[in-house]
Amino acid sequence: MRLLVTTFIGVVVGFFLGVSFPTLSLTKMNLPSSLFPSIDLTYIEDKYSGLSRQALFNAFSSLRGNRGSSNQVYSFNDAKDFTIKPRYLVTFTVGYGQKNNIDAAVKKFSDNFTIVLFHYDGQTSEWEEFEWSKRAIHVSVPKQTKWWYAKRFLHPDIVAPYDYIFIWDEDLGVEHFNAEEYIKLIRKHGLEISQPGLEPNKGLTWQMTKRRGDSEVHKETVEKPGWCSDPHLPPCAAFVEIMATVFSRDAWRCVWHMIQNDLVHGWGLDFALRKCVEPAHEKIGVVDAQWIVHQGVPSLGNQGKPEAGKQPWEGVRERCRREWTIFQERMATAERAYFEEMGIDPPNATAP
Repeated sequence: MRLLVTTFIGVVVGFFLGVSFPTLSLTKMNLPSSLFPSIDLTYIEDKYSGLSRQALFNAFSSLRGNRGSSNQVYSFNDAKDFTIKPRYLVTFTVGYGQKNNIDAAVKKFSDNFTIVLFHYDGQTSEWEEFEWSKRAIHVSVPKQTKWWYAKRFLHPDIVAPYDYIFIWDEDLGVEHFNAEEYIKLIRKHGLEISQPGLEPNKGLTWQMTKRRGDSEVHKETVEKPGWCSDPHLPPCAAFVEIMATVFSRDAWRCVWHMIQNDLVHGWGLDFALRKCVEPAHEKIGVVDAQWIVHQGVPSLGNQGKPEAGKQPWEGVRERCRREWTIFQERMATAERAYFEEMGIDPPNATAP
């Protein structure tokens, strides 16, 4: 009898305690930062399918920047986070001086895209004049480059929910570009790494990236004599530039590991992209039907320091060239070590 009475009282007390607390709502979830690092974001997304990738990405981005603050609270408090689940990610590395250009570019991307702005000039709140800025992710570290940001904030595990990752410069004219149509074309042609075609009359560096008016996509070209040792190798094929690159999820996982922590400008990376897809001359290409204009605004270059009578952009350009040489040397060393470990001869090597 005593046991039955105790059990009955416990049930009654538990019932009244339960109804006295508010109902848990997943439209607003506050987690202390001391708890957040132990949470597997993939597990959360699988368990609570209504929790959007953008909400998770926002929270993790905040976490990376505020890990030292034990009182920081991360909130998923916007109901739209549970009705919109972006499938693609687009990042722009920006300065406020290019705000109108970025405004035009962002409007070319639908709600299927999470928008990330990497701010190299320290100005972030000024972007609030644009309505879309409220749903964008803002990361600010002064005087850094997009590949520096990409290495630190776009780890493959973090961006894994996205089918494609766009890593773009700020000086691109997009009048003739539609992001949704672009996605359809790269799926249709099986492109794992791609870029829009470039307007032919705007100072091209490589023939491969020049837009063609008679095709949807092209994957090879003819360059100057002696520039291509093989028609399937860069810069005649398996090649795009790094100004407006688009990666599939799987390709980005490989490319991210090639990016060097201390080489921030990415020079030479475009020639190495082919190592991340097979066959590269089939899975890397340029989309002609959705094309852009490279405006060539040297805004980031002007963030450099004038030294020895040289302009800021001159110092930046010299570092780019040095980094290209270092990158090539590191890639060659890594490949030699790999082939030695595997006990096989490198390609084109002469047998002893």
